[in-house]
Amino acid sequence: MSAARAPFRQLPFGQLPERPRVPHTYFQTPARELPLDSRAFGRLSVHCRVVGAGPPLLLVHGLMTSSYSFRYVLAPLSQHFTVYAPDLPGSGRSSAPDRSYHPDRYTEFLSELVDALGIRGCAAVGNSLGGYLAMRLALREPDALGRLVNLHSPGVPLRRLHALRAALSLPVSEPILQRLIALDPERWVQRNVHYYDETLKSREETREYAAPLRTPAGRHAFYRILRETLDVDEMARFTRDLEGRRVRGVRFPVPLQLLYAPEDPMVPPVVGEKLRALLPDAEFVALREGSHFAHVDAPQTFLDAALPFLLERDAAP
Repeated sequence: MSAARAPFRQLPFGQLPERPRVPHTYFQTPARELPLDSRAFGRLSVHCRVVGAGPPLLLVHGLMTSSYSFRYVLAPLSQHFTVYAPDLPGSGRSSAPDRSYHPDRYTEFLSELVDALGIRGCAAVGNSLGGYLAMRLALREPDALGRLVNLHSPGVPLRRLHALRAALSLPVSEPILQRLIALDPERWVQRNVHYYDETLKSREETREYAAPLRTPAGRHAFYRILRETLDVDEMARFTRDLEGRRVRGVRFPVPLQLLYAPEDPMVPPVVGEKLRALLPDAEFVALREGSHFAHVDAPQTFLDAALPFLLERDAAP
């Protein structure tokens, strides 16, 4: 990390370098364009990076990012697993269908995806929104995943989510959001993705994450994700379900590791503590450094925590 800068202090957009200062292998990773007839989203194309050999490992990215977010851990993970890193519908290079983005729809899509890839029962890593969706998948279909690393996901109904719902319920909310993003999608991305070490950002990254936001369809999908996938009532139901299971002494359906960083402006660390209380059988790791995107700004710390858990004997389907 850069010791010269305060945590989360962003560079002026004009000072972003063209290429990231830390090299990676993402663009050398083989890519597939998977056609999928989805009950949840209709006919769509799913962009997926696949690399490595061994038991399958699914990587599920978070909001406003894509499979590119795993660029610093693809190579080390691929030494142990066949790694599948898709772009979710509405993100990256996958289709952005004009459908409901209710979390149940996204969960159904993930179930369809593991079947289409032939990896049902795989281990998984879910970051941010991806961790929330992967937890919902495990609760809905315990055979879909073999074990799960949840890296700093939401899932608890916080005050800021109530405020987000109130703002997005206004009739003018989508036109305003569309206009704000369309002014400069790359600057929007840079302002709203936060790293402990902001010198890791580059124009390469802002181009990747801004790509779906350059079209009205992509911005509409993003709006629906904010309004529907992050719906605070759904998160309240999710936590009530976890609390009911805890009271009844029902374990989480698959081995679960919760990884939360000490600081994060996107999902506060208190979310991890609340999930830890709701899931006493889960392994909880307080990361010593990094943030919401620890696989980007503290990849070795992330790997030191996640790899031993993923490599336990029952990690393979």
